[in-house]
Amino acid sequence: MDESGESGKIGATLDIVVFACGALVMIYEIIGSRILAPFIGTSTYVWTSLIGVILGALSLGYWLGGKTADRKPDVKYLATAILIASGLVSFTTIAKETVLSIIASVPMWLEFKALVAALVLFAPASVALGFVTPFAVRLRIASLGEAGKTVGRLYALSTVGSIAGTFSAGFVLLPFVGSVRTLYIIAGSLFVLSLMLVPFALTRKHIAAVALLLLGISGSELWRYTLYRTNDLLDIDTEYSRVQVFRAEDRQTGRPIRALSFDPLSTQSAMFLDGDELVFEYTKFYHLIRVLRPELGRTLMIGGAGYSFPKSYLSAYPEATLDVVEIDPAMTRIAREHFRLTDDPRLRIYHRDGRLFLNDAACSGYDAVLMDAFGTLFSVPFHLTTHEAVVNIYRCLNEDGVVVFNIGSAIRGPASRFLQAEFRTYQEVFSNVYLFKVRPERSDDELQNLIIVACKRECLPAEARDPFTDSLLSRRYTDAFPLETPALTDDLAPVERYNSIAQSN
Repeated sequence: MDESGESGKIGATLDIVVFACGALVMIYEIIGSRILAPFIGTSTYVWTSLIGVILGALSLGYWLGGKTADRKPDVKYLATAILIASGLVSFTTIAKETVLSIIASVPMWLEFKALVAALVLFAPASVALGFVTPFAVRLRIASLGEAGKTVGRLYALSTVGSIAGTFSAGFVLLPFVGSVRTLYIIAGSLFVLSLMLVPFALTRKHIAAVALLLLGISGSELWRYTLYRTNDLLDIDTEYSRVQVFRAEDRQTGRPIRALSFDPLSTQSAMFLDGDELVFEYTKFYHLIRVLRPELGRTLMIGGAGYSFPKSYLSAYPEATLDVVEIDPAMTRIAREHFRLTDDPRLRIYHRDGRLFLNDAACSGYDAVLMDAFGTLFSVPFHLTTHEAVVNIYRCLNEDGVVVFNIGSAIRGPASRFLQAEFRTYQEVFSNVYLFKVRPERSDDELQNLIIVACKRECLPAEARDPFTDSLLSRRYTDAFPLETPALTDDLAPVERYNSIAQSN
């Protein structure tokens, strides 16, 4: 009677452990993308590496766990594997900044950086977690006649746990807890699960696991506090990205700025703390609309971030209105709290994907469309670059409409493939397409900010109206450059591939 009750208790505990570990594996994988983001970005390569490496590590863990369970079918070994997983997650917390800084600084292709980062930081703990299900199966099988039923139930529990973990990570943990503190939860939960299987004993393994967890938490929190005190750095997880807001000095003027970044290679938005001028040179090119469309009335901007140009637009064109499409509501909240964005009846903000907004049949009658939507690693989201997207932009414009589009590319050489493809894509739709160099002194084969201007009709003025716009117009690139890369389509738009080539060069 007692033996049967004890067996049932262990069986119920194993079921809980299998379910919980299935959830924690998926949470760990999803959180991994945010841990890598400030150093390697959030491209398809990052997700591919994380998913592939963790699946491979789990497979290795299944095999090792099954072999170990056959030789030593003792719940203590399963508890030890989970305890080791807890320590390895704590190692991820401790080592992530150092490891990722080293990997990001090594000159190699983005694909390999993502792969190495996933292997070093996320594979070890995943191998240990792979022990759980096959070990639990071995401990739960009472007879061969029930083997299929037992295996099916435990793998179903693990899968249901993975589903629960996926939704918990995306809908709760990332937006409300944050990526780094979720690592603490994962490590702590695994420690508790190991204790559920084997009651606590003051062993070296337990002491080491607790020490690693506490070291990871204290070290990470101390680092965050130090950055906050020295640079006013805020690390914010939103539904769409990991955003860092910080204080710095403008390289050109030495003036104090507050900046916003979700990209390891560049800063997406900034404002002067002692004035309202635009900080980044490329944003000034959006003011070309004053000479491209002198009778400017209604403008659409795709991409808000810190709302630097929308604030400048409202100040410069008191009779005009501006619609801003920003996919992430948290970006707008950050702009209000940290970048002096205020309500204005001439400013309408839509929290939607830019492509979906452009697809909307109601999108029409704009004098100008300004494109400033970036993902990570200086890359434009591919679905905003394709022929189909450009056709929708064309449709959204009135008969004299213009587009001003900021991109990151080179003009010549291996790093120029994105420019070639995008320029050709715009030429397929617009009759007048022009290129401007934001920094004329930069070499043509250097990755840099470039501006594409596209007009339904001839739009460049014969002469500038003021020194400011004259300076912008003088940076038009008039030399011939190669257009050997095919135009981009919804079916084939290897933007991240072109960006990887540019970064490696």
